[in-house]
Amino acid sequence: MSTTLTEPFAFALDAALEARRPAEVRGTGRSDVRMLVTDKATGAITHQHFEDLPALVRPGDLLVVNNSGTLPAAVLTRQGLRVHFSSVRPDGSWLVELRDRDKPYLGDVIGRTLDLPGGVHLYLERRFGKRLWVTRPPVKSVADYLVRYGRPIRYTYVDQQWPLSAYQTAFATVPGSAEMPSAARPFTPEIVTRLVSAGVGIAPVTLHTGVASLESDEDPYPEWFEVGEYTARAVESAKAAGGRVIAVGTTAVRALETAAEGGRVAAASGHTERIVSTADPVTVVDGLLTGFHEPRSTHLSMLEAICETELLRESYAAAIEARYLWHEFGDVHLIA
Repeated sequence: MSTTLTEPFAFALDAALEARRPAEVRGTGRSDVRMLVTDKATGAITHQHFEDLPALVRPGDLLVVNNSGTLPAAVLTRQGLRVHFSSVRPDGSWLVELRDRDKPYLGDVIGRTLDLPGGVHLYLERRFGKRLWVTRPPVKSVADYLVRYGRPIRYTYVDQQWPLSAYQTAFATVPGSAEMPSAARPFTPEIVTRLVSAGVGIAPVTLHTGVASLESDEDPYPEWFEVGEYTARAVESAKAAGGRVIAVGTTAVRALETAAEGGRVAAASGHTERIVSTADPVTVVDGLLTGFHEPRSTHLSMLEAICETELLRESYAAAIEARYLWHEFGDVHLIA
């Protein structure tokens, strides 16, 4: 099967381009991934390595990273279904996705009750969209429950169950994501040291990301975020000094742009419903380090708000031709 880009973002992804193992297993370490670089100013598209990043950003630039940690959010039920705990809602209820083997389970559940480990009976209150359910887990702490009974969410392109540590980034300090904010996965302490030594700032935001399987022709749902005072000041300082704000991951874009008003960032937290696109473009973010997104993903609409559509299309065509790897263990794309 070959992969072709027939029109903007309508392409079939060759299974051979799906990263099946972490970089440190198939290569020399986490930072051993390729990086496609798209220069917005010149239109140049070049092939680099992630370890080249400190030489490709400028002194005074600010990298904004997501410090959300990944939960072991998949739990097997006695009925044979898997529950993916996606995200907490403003009223304290949770969104969960049910899966039967490798596909979302869209059928009914007898009595709308699932039997989970530890004697927990999870009642599904109602559907939320096409794939998710609203539920109120009868446990004191969902995070603590998942640590005891859950495992990381794994899709079929990953060849085996890897430990939770494989799904954490170097910046993960605030547990809460159903799936890893994977754009930051290649960062290592050595890379961070080189960046800081080169005069590049690094500041955190938090956005707890939900299950990614919704992201096909469906808008992202509300997710919890926080932009602190330190990061708000760092963004304003970088901008004032002529530096660029480069988000590490689409989650960082969503958090920053939610906290922005009139092109300025202020400390903020809560559940964001912001959907960044050409219809509601970025006002703060100048660049983005991200993975490669699947056809028809809503994330591609966000990328179009940062990078001109035709240049983005050319970038994806170049990535496909050069056999870059997709998904959470894959290669990365710097747009700046």
